[in-house]
Amino acid sequence: MTTTATSSHHLSPAFPGRAPWGTAGKLRAWQQGAMEKYIQEQPRDFLAVATPGAGKTTFALTLASWLLHHHVVQQITVVAPTEHLKKQWAAAAARIGIKLDPDYSAGPLSKEYDGVAITYAGVGVRPMLHRNRSEQRKTLVILDEIHHAGDSKSWGEACLEAFEPATRRLALTGTPFRSDTNPIPFVTYEEGNDGIRRSSADYTYGYGNALGDGVVRPVIFLSYSGNMRWRTKAGDEIAARLGEPMTKDAVSQAWRTALDAKGDWMPNVLRAADQRLTEVRKSIPDAGGLVIASDQDSARSYAKLIREITGTKATVVLSDDTGASNRIDEFSENTDRWMVAVRMVSEGVDVPRLSVGVYATTISTPLFFAQAVGRFVRSRRRGETASVFLPTIPSLLGFANEMEVERDHVLDRPKKAGEDEDPYAESEKEMAEAERQQDEDTGEQDMLPFEALESDAVFDRVLYNSAEFGMQAHPGSAEEQDYLGIPGLLEPDQVQLLLQKRQARQIAHSRKKPDTEADLLELPAERRPVVSHKELLELRKQLNTMVGAYVHQSGKPHGVIHTELRRVCGGPPSAEATAGQIRERIKKVQEWATRMR
Repeated sequence: MTTTATSSHHLSPAFPGRAPWGTAGKLRAWQQGAMEKYIQEQPRDFLAVATPGAGKTTFALTLASWLLHHHVVQQITVVAPTEHLKKQWAAAAARIGIKLDPDYSAGPLSKEYDGVAITYAGVGVRPMLHRNRSEQRKTLVILDEIHHAGDSKSWGEACLEAFEPATRRLALTGTPFRSDTNPIPFVTYEEGNDGIRRSSADYTYGYGNALGDGVVRPVIFLSYSGNMRWRTKAGDEIAARLGEPMTKDAVSQAWRTALDAKGDWMPNVLRAADQRLTEVRKSIPDAGGLVIASDQDSARSYAKLIREITGTKATVVLSDDTGASNRIDEFSENTDRWMVAVRMVSEGVDVPRLSVGVYATTISTPLFFAQAVGRFVRSRRRGETASVFLPTIPSLLGFANEMEVERDHVLDRPKKAGEDEDPYAESEKEMAEAERQQDEDTGEQDMLPFEALESDAVFDRVLYNSAEFGMQAHPGSAEEQDYLGIPGLLEPDQVQLLLQKRQARQIAHSRKKPDTEADLLELPAERRPVVSHKELLELRKQLNTMVGAYVHQSGKPHGVIHTELRRVCGGPPSAEATAGQIRERIKKVQEWATRMR
C-alpha cells in the first residue's frame, strides 16, 4: 500500500532527535514521514517517489546515516544515472560526514571511505565486482532515479546480479513511470482490478503536495505558436502553423522548423525568455535560465543568439567536453544569466537558481518532459516562481496541464482490438531516443527528408495549474509584455489571480479595437483548444465509420461520398483536413443519413 505525505505548513524538527553523526539539522515533513515509516517497518527494499526538487538526496543520506550509526549496514553504494550526479552525491554525503569515493573503479576501497558512488553504466560493465563488495560487508544500496535500471536489459540484469545480496536497498525516483514496459529491478508491481500491474511505492510525495508545502515552485508555462515553412526531400514546400492539427510527420517537421536557429521563432522566444528572466531577477538577483537543446550544433547556435540578445556569454554544456561537470558546478555558484545544454542537464542536476527555461528539444515523452521541468521547480524561499517557454505542440501542452498527475510505471498494456493497425501507437524509436544516455548529435536528423525555410513566433497562451490564459499577440507587443512582466515572487494563488486579471484586461482591450486591427486570432486561450494528432486521427476514423455506414445506406462508393463531402463542405482531402473541417463533414454525412431514413 502506498503512503502519501499530507500537506504541512512547517518543517519538522531534526530526525532522529539526537543525531550526533552529522545529519541535516532539519528534515521536511515528508522526509520525516518517510524516515518514520522506514524505521518502523525495517524493509529490505524501499521505493520513495518524490517530485523533483523535494529533497530525495537529503532523505536518503539521513537514512544512510541512521543505518550506519545503528550498525544495520557497514557501507554505502550509491548508483546514479550520470558521472556528474555521482560526484554530486559524494559532495552532498561529505557535508553530513559520509565519505563516498566517486572515482572508484576496482579493488579494495580505502578505509577512509564509507562507500562508493557509481553509475548504472559502471554496474553494467562490472556487475560481479559490485556483487562481491555487497557480499563481503553489509551494504545499503541507494539506487538514484531507479527507472534508469530499466533503460536496457543488460543494465537491469546487472543491477539484479550486483545488488541481490545487499542488506538494504533504497530506490529513489521523481518520475517512476517509463515510456516502455521494461520491469525496473527491486520495484514491486501490484495487479489492479483491471489486471494491469503497476509499480507500488512505499512512500509518495507528489508535486501537488510539495507545492502546497512551499517545497517546490509553481510553474508558469508560456507557449509560442507561429507560421512555419519547410521543404521536403521531394522538393515540396509546406507551410503550417504550430498548434494546428496535422499529421505526426508534419508536427515533427514544423517543430524542428521552429527550433532552427536561422529562423525567427527561436530568436523571438529567447528574447522573450530573457525579458522574463530580467523581471524575475528584480526579486531574485541570481536567477538563471536554461535552454535545453536537441544536439550540439543547436546548442552552440542558441548560445550565439543569446550573446547577440543579451550582450553576455552563455555557458554551454556538452557531454563530450571533459569540463562539462565543472562547468555546471561553476554556473550553479555564479550569477551568470544563461546556460545552454544538450540533454545531460535534464535530470537530477542540482542548480537551484534556475528559474526560467526554454524547452528547445523535440523529445516528446512524458518522462523526459517531467525531468526537464524538474530542473526549475526547486524552491529556495517562499514565493519563487518558475517559467518554462514551450512551442505550441499538443503533446507538450498536455504534459504541462498534467503537472500534478501522479503516475506509476505500468508493466502491462492490455491489447485492444485492432491495436496492430493503430496509426498513433507511440513509436519505439522515439522512446529509445528519449531514454538515450549519450547527448551527442547522432547524425540521424540529417537523414530526415526536411529543410527548414522560415519561421515566425506568436505569443500563444499561458498554462498554469491546468488552466489556460491569454490571447495571441505579436512578440514585443504590450499584450505579450503583460505576461512576461509577472513578478518573480508570488504565492501560487496569487499567480492564478494575476493571470485571470491579465486575460480579462486583454479581452476588454481587444473588444475596443476595430475589426481591421484584429490581425491575430483574438480568442481567449480556453476557447482555442489544441487538437492532438491522436484526436485528429480519431476524428478521421469517426468520419470513415460514418461514410462506411452511409455507403450501405446509399449504395454509393466511398470515394464518391468523400468527393461530394469535399465539394459541399470545402477543404482538402481528409488526410490533410483540419479538425474543424472533418467535424463539418461528419455533421454533413449525419445529415444525409438522417434524410434517407
